[in-house]
Amino acid sequence: MTQQTHSPNINIVHSPDYRDGYANSVQVRASVWDFLLVFGAARQDLPNEVTLQNFQGIYLSPQQAKALWNLLGQNLAQYEQAFGTITLEPAQSFPGTMPSSGPIH
Repeated sequence: MTQQTHSPNINIVHSPDYRDGYANSVQVRASVWDFLLVFGAARQDLPNEVTLQNFQGIYLSPQQAKALWNLLGQNLAQYEQAFGTITLEPAQSFPGTMPSSGPIH
């Protein structure tokens, strides 16, 4: 006799404080226990100054960080297949951030 396992129905609801936001900056910090993604908006009001206004920090377990990495990779591949290759600007270091091995903006 084989036992069949059924996946439960998933009901997705937004909490009362749910909000959408646009980020063109994300900083990543890692520890043994978790990853911290800090989302923000970068803007340049002066020629020699960039302001990063962080608005949300999200902690992820290493397992969830890897799952997110896989999902982003799959979605980016589909996006590029449909719309063309995404090119990145040359790396730029902002004051208060780590060099090339540090946060990704």
